[in-house]
Amino acid sequence: MSTRELHSIADTSAGAHRIHSDEQALERAWAVRERIAGGAAERDRLRELPVEEIELLSHEGLLAITVPREYGGAEVSLETLAQVVSVIASADPNVAQIPQSHFVYLELLRQLGTPPQRELMFSEALAGRRLANAQSEAGSKTVADIRTSLRGNRHEGYVLDGEKFYCTGSLLAHWLTVLAKDEEGHTQVAIVPVDAQGVTIVNDWAGMGQRTTASGTVKLEHVGVAPEMVVPHHRMFERPQVYGARAQLIHTAIDVGIAVGALGEACEFVRTASRPWFEAQVERACEDPLLIQRVGELAIGVRAAQALLGEAARTIDAVEGHGVDEAGSARASIAVATAKAFADRVSVESASALFELGGTRSAANELNLHRHWRNARTHTLHDPVRWKLQHIGRYTLGGIFPPQHGQL
Repeated sequence: MSTRELHSIADTSAGAHRIHSDEQALERAWAVRERIAGGAAERDRLRELPVEEIELLSHEGLLAITVPREYGGAEVSLETLAQVVSVIASADPNVAQIPQSHFVYLELLRQLGTPPQRELMFSEALAGRRLANAQSEAGSKTVADIRTSLRGNRHEGYVLDGEKFYCTGSLLAHWLTVLAKDEEGHTQVAIVPVDAQGVTIVNDWAGMGQRTTASGTVKLEHVGVAPEMVVPHHRMFERPQVYGARAQLIHTAIDVGIAVGALGEACEFVRTASRPWFEAQVERACEDPLLIQRVGELAIGVRAAQALLGEAARTIDAVEGHGVDEAGSARASIAVATAKAFADRVSVESASALFELGGTRSAANELNLHRHWRNARTHTLHDPVRWKLQHIGRYTLGGIFPPQHGQL
C-alpha cells in the first residue's frame, strides 16, 4: 500500500468526539484499549500499520485531551495524560507511541506558538487530525546534529531541504513538524502538510520491535513553508523549561504500559496454558509456590513503576502551577528521569520473565509473545538511561541541576 493510500484511509477524522474532563479521558482510554488489544499480536506479526486503531484514537477525542480549555480542549493533567498513554500501551505500545510527538508539538505550540498558529493547530487536533515528528537524522555524528535546513524569512516564506529518519507516526499523520536549522544556526520547527509538494514519506522502518509505529523516512526537497507556520524551537531552551520532561514522561508511560501488558499476558498464559513443574506437586502451574513468588516480585516492580510515573507527572504539574524556575525545572526533570530509568528496567524484565513463567510453550513463534520483549527492548533505546543515572546522581549528591537540552 502506498503512502498516499495510507493517508487517504487515515483521513476520516471529521466528527471527532470532544472530551471535557480527565475522568472522561480515562474512560475513553480503557474503552479503546479493549477494542485494540485483540489484534496487537497479528498486527506485529504482519507489520500491519494500525490505521483503524489510530483513527479510533482520533475519533474518540483522545488526541486532543491536552488542548487548552480556552480553545475547546479538556486540558487534562499530565498524570491523566500519562495514564491514558500507559493504558493504550498495555494493549499495543505501537499505537501508544505514534501520538507521542503529536502531544509534544501541541505543547510547543501552547508555549511558543502565535495565536493564529494555536488557533489553527488546536482546531486541527480537536477535529482528530494528527501531527508527527520529522526530527531525527541518520548518519549525523550525534542525535543533536541537525542538517536539515530552513532558508528564507517571514516576509517571503521559507524552503525546507533535508532527510529525516525514525519519523514516528508520519505515515498516518496529517501534518509534519520538521526540526531544522535556519540560516543563523537556530533550531526551528516548520509545520507542513504531509502532502505538500516536495515531501516524500517512505515506509521503511524495519526494527525488531515497535514494528508498526508508522516511522517512515521523510525526504524534504525544496518544500515551501508558509511564513506563519514556523515556530522558534530554540527559544524553549533559553529559559528553564519542563518541555523535555513532558516528552520523556510520555516515553516512560509507554514503557510502563509494556510492562503491564507483558505481565498481564504472562499471568493469563500461566493460568490457561502452562503445565506445572513436576517437583511442585500441584495440579496447575498457577499453584506453583515458586512461580507465585516470581509473579509477586514482578508485580511489585510494575506497581512501583506506575507509582513513579504518577509522581513524575504530578511533579511537572506542580512545577508548572507555580511558574517554572531553574530549581523547579531540575526537580521535574529528575523526577521523570527517575521514573524512566526504573520503567526501562521493569519493562524489559517483565517482558523477558514472561517466558520464565510460561515455560517452553510460551516460546512458540506462532503465539508471538516475544513481541513484548522486542517492543520493550526497542522502545527503551530512546534516550540512554545511563546518562539519566548520571544526572540523578549529580543532583542527589551535589544538587547539580541537569542540563536544559530537552532530553530530560
